[in-house]
Amino acid sequence: MTASFDQQAAPLRKRYAELKAEQPKARIRNLAAQMSVSEMELVAAGCGEIRSTRLREPAQDIFKELGSLGRVMALTRNDWCVHERHGRYEDIRAGKTMGIVLGPDIDLRMFFGGWKTIWAVNDGGRSSLQFFDKAGDAIHKVYMTDESDKPAYDALVEKYADPAPQWPGVEPRVAKPDTTAPQAPPELRSDWLAMEDTHEFYGLLQKHNLSRLTALRGVGADLAQEVGNDLAERMLTDVAERDIPFMCFVGNHGMIQIHSGPVKKLMRTGPWFNVLEPHFNLHLDTTAIVSTWIVNKPSKDGWVTSLECFAENGDMIVQFFGARKPGVPELSSWRELLAGYCPLPLAA
Repeated sequence: MTASFDQQAAPLRKRYAELKAEQPKARIRNLAAQMSVSEMELVAAGCGEIRSTRLREPAQDIFKELGSLGRVMALTRNDWCVHERHGRYEDIRAGKTMGIVLGPDIDLRMFFGGWKTIWAVNDGGRSSLQFFDKAGDAIHKVYMTDESDKPAYDALVEKYADPAPQWPGVEPRVAKPDTTAPQAPPELRSDWLAMEDTHEFYGLLQKHNLSRLTALRGVGADLAQEVGNDLAERMLTDVAERDIPFMCFVGNHGMIQIHSGPVKKLMRTGPWFNVLEPHFNLHLDTTAIVSTWIVNKPSKDGWVTSLECFAENGDMIVQFFGARKPGVPELSSWRELLAGYCPLPLAA
């Protein structure tokens, strides 16, 4: 590290140590917010037990080699929900702006536009690769486990280590003005009913210049209806009791991470409702949910039904579907479950 690097890092290490002593159970993300700095800056500074190595960009080069690590834990989160999935990175495709991982366990959609720094992190003996955006917020983390290939991890870090790391600058995220239409036009409904694939929905929003919530509010209750904000917890409890496999999507502006399968072990801890499976953990802050919708979309395979939870700022917190693959109809057990929550009938 250069002298200028250490000049930046030393004050952060000192302030972090003071806060951590007062709040020993606080996570680095929360302490960063209290310090008015980014999580990435605390990682770069080597705060607490962290020992970090900056890796060379772009992230796509490293992503293409994650399969060598064997079985790991992939973590993606937003402000209100954390998604942790164990498995291998398989069928990895990482292009200039977008990427995809299509393994049976780790299932990801990457949007590389805002990605910036990458760090190899040893935090009290726990090794990981951590990917941050230009503002220093974590987009995705890959944690080594007892089943991982540690020599492969060491080789990857050695291969991509930055030989002359500079102190990483951050670019504060600037909120973009909302220029979407305030209400949905009548044409939205006919275009919605003409969809043959759920992936056409994003294009539908763009065509009509709509936010997701504005579209849901304006398309009609048989296609989207608002339900109680306690429904995510109730639904998870019901699918666990009935052994219904489902898909859980959690994302941020740079990544979407997906779980598919059944769950059994659920637990409430304060504001967090948790799924605690050996291979899949979900931590959902249900107090942050201010809007919940059951959404009904047509496809070539029949109707596809989802449960979607939103935060106060309009961002999606988490999205649930019945487990399915393209070309396969939706599970009737999932459809019946969500239709049973609806005060009004869904289009069928």
